[in-house]
Amino acid sequence: MSVRPKRRRTRSAVAVVFAALSALQAARADPLELPKQDVVTSSPAYRYANLSNDAAFAELARRGIAFVRVTGGAPGVRAPIRLRGPLHGVTIHSSLPKSEWETTPFEILDARLALALDDFCAILSNHDVVELVHFTIYRPTDPHPGDAELGGLGRHPGGLAIDVGALRNKNGANLSVATYWPSAIGAKTCGDGAQRLPTRRGRELVSIVCEAHDARLFSAMLTPHFNRAHHDHLHLELTPNVAWFMVR
Repeated sequence: MSVRPKRRRTRSAVAVVFAALSALQAARADPLELPKQDVVTSSPAYRYANLSNDAAFAELARRGIAFVRVTGGAPGVRAPIRLRGPLHGVTIHSSLPKSEWETTPFEILDARLALALDDFCAILSNHDVVELVHFTIYRPTDPHPGDAELGGLGRHPGGLAIDVGALRNKNGANLSVATYWPSAIGAKTCGDGAQRLPTRRGRELVSIVCEAHDARLFSAMLTPHFNRAHHDHLHLELTPNVAWFMVR
């Protein structure tokens, strides 16, 4: 009688990748959240960051988001676009003069980031925000040493990060990060033991950040608590091919 060999149990390729990524990220100095695989893969940040170009464009169209594709002039951005209208009633633009918005490269973003910003603007709308002013999105001269290991250009050189300087609500109140979020470098931003800011507007900014983090809209969210370089803005980023989240 022949004896059938026992089948070896093998993990799926996705599980193997997640285990490797988790081990790699756990070894880093950054305090990263490393949720279970199903939590990561079901998050908006993971889904958006890992969409194909065609899928990202199709989802923008399905949502009725007004945009125009950018052809040429955006090296490093896989699916470059310019927004052509508000998201959930929130207008997004740079701090440059309005006459430069149509031509500056700083208004270019990847279609994947636009999807995350659409969700983010739904949160902003609940806070009566009607305008988001950023310092930069696409920054082609700022590559990061880790971009290659993430499968291509990420962060600002890939149009996958935005530096939010201020929010304005429908009553004209200006929620400036530099003004209302005093740096406490190393302080916790969200959750138990988080730093409580002294002003109502500062606390509203923190609430917005923590709501977006709870919804896992971005892979990384860096605030003035992170380091001196972020004293005046919120860095919101999608990162492809990672199994972690971070808010600092």
